[in-house]
Amino acid sequence: MKYMLLIYLDEKNPLSEAERQACYAESTELAHRLQAKGQYISANPLHPTETATSVRVREGKRMVTDGPFAETREQLGGYFLIDAKNLDEALDIAGRIPMARKGTVEVRPVIELPGLPE
Repeated sequence: MKYMLLIYLDEKNPLSEAERQACYAESTELAHRLQAKGQYISANPLHPTETATSVRVREGKRMVTDGPFAETREQLGGYFLIDAKNLDEALDIAGRIPMARKGTVEVRPVIELPGLPE
């Protein structure tokens, strides 16, 4: 089953450049370990929310606004998309993501729709 591991962090308390590079290196190592087990699908950090644009369609009209949809203490900072046998295995992997030590990793099963491109 596929799981999306959504990584949330507090952008008001950013990592130093050295911490960020160490996090990227550790995340890359984790991705390679998951790839070796056939569990890795995709992973990427995201640019800060100040670069985000939100789109809503209401009554047939598209509304575009700067920034994320909701104001919260933690913002979405990246993700891992994995293949795991079950939730317990997905939770184990989520706990190995470096930002789990400073932020929050939300684990959500992915609904696989038939007919989507590979």
